[in-house]
Amino acid sequence: MPHDILPGLRRVLDRAKSKPPTVQGQLPYKREYLRQIDIFRDLSTEEMHTLDAMTRMTTVPKGRTIYHQEEHAAGLFLLKKGRVRLSRTSPSGKKLDLAVLEPGTFFGEMPLLGEHMRNADAEALEDCTLCVMSQADVERLLLNKPQVALRMLGILGRRLAESEARLEDLAYRSLPARLASLLLRLGENSGDVIEGVTHQELGDMLGVYRETITKTLDEFQDAGYIELARRRIRILDRAELSGQLHE
Repeated sequence: MPHDILPGLRRVLDRAKSKPPTVQGQLPYKREYLRQIDIFRDLSTEEMHTLDAMTRMTTVPKGRTIYHQEEHAAGLFLLKKGRVRLSRTSPSGKKLDLAVLEPGTFFGEMPLLGEHMRNADAEALEDCTLCVMSQADVERLLLNKPQVALRMLGILGRRLAESEARLEDLAYRSLPARLASLLLRLGENSGDVIEGVTHQELGDMLGVYRETITKTLDEFQDAGYIELARRRIRILDRAELSGQLHE
């Protein structure tokens, strides 16, 4: 359901304005989560106490939508555990994945950019642990701690560069070249073995139909570039696969 997670998150944001809980051990536990998020890495102990009072921890189960595009943007999400997929859906229902976020980063930053509506769906790909900050608390933190603002700008800049690279792929590269580029990136840090990614998910990442992805993967396998198994792709020849980028 579009709004199944939002009422609970709004309650979390409302509680973030009140006095933090005093259950023994709970605050240090949450502070340790926050300290592991990169943008807060050099805050002092006192500053971490202040940050702790601004946030509330919540969990989102795998498969649940955290928010939908075009919904009102009212807070910032800090991802401590699990993975979150950001995607957009066209009026015709075609889906395009924008990013898959790993632990230690943030999302839902549209209010910081002067926008009041979400520009994407956010979905929990795994059971996720999130810390939630209200827009007012985020603005207060960035005014008081410019180093945090600079790190956030750095992350947003990298995301923009990645989006521009994907836009260039869409504009100038053929589907085999785009798929080869995606496979090379996905396999870069996993020993050239890509596991747990379906053909549909690859299609969503590239904005094309699953059937088209399956046909192109079969062609790559026939050419000896990759080996296919159930929810598993092994890159056999990176050099030849890289050659597809120039086709």
